[in-house]
Amino acid sequence: MLKNEYQCLIANSLDSAAVVAYAGVFTAEYRRELETEWIGKLDELQLKRSEDLTMVKVLKDDVKIREWNVAGLPSDSLSVENAIIAFEARRWPLMIDPQTQANKFIKKFGSRDEGGLLIFKASEGSIVKQLETAIELGQWVLLENIGEKLDPALEPLLQLQRIRKGESRQVQFGDKSLTYSDGFDFFLTTTLPNPHYQPEISVRVTLLNFAITPAGLEEQLLNILCLLYTSD
Repeated sequence: MLKNEYQCLIANSLDSAAVVAYAGVFTAEYRRELETEWIGKLDELQLKRSEDLTMVKVLKDDVKIREWNVAGLPSDSLSVENAIIAFEARRWPLMIDPQTQANKFIKKFGSRDEGGLLIFKASEGSIVKQLETAIELGQWVLLENIGEKLDPALEPLLQLQRIRKGESRQVQFGDKSLTYSDGFDFFLTTTLPNPHYQPEISVRVTLLNFAITPAGLEEQLLNILCLLYTSD
């Protein structure tokens, strides 16, 4: 078992990394098409992979997924995929969330974090001071209701300009050098159903499409019915 996983490591990692890096902005149907195409390329290169390979099977943690569901994450496959990408991607997640499901999930799940969750609206203006504190204390931050443009003051944070100095890491934020806490996490959400972000924004965040489709809603309702029957 372990030997087989080791032999499949390269192909499985390539597929998972591609989905995390590039597929989040698309609908579930187009993600499946992309992943099928990428897996076909791996087969052309004769790279050994797991059977029925998907990013979720490689990166999922059943205990974490259960915790996410308890915190309000819908149990459909798209939402689970989005959560995995949000927490595994290197860049901060910007969630396209017209039905506010992702927003509610982050609020509930983040409130359980040891440092708490700070919530700001894009319309509030400058939040630099509060962000500086959150970065040093390792708090979670949710910036909600953003439009198609971001505050230029967030640029150093989006670029993840972290520098190691001795035992700690520093981040240059504005004209200050702050001690970066690993507990810090940053989430952005927008209720715009079909936003058009400029390339300079798209390459600095991980875009995630949480918009509900009829197929996704059907899957959510079926999962709720299954839970009701099993609970009886």
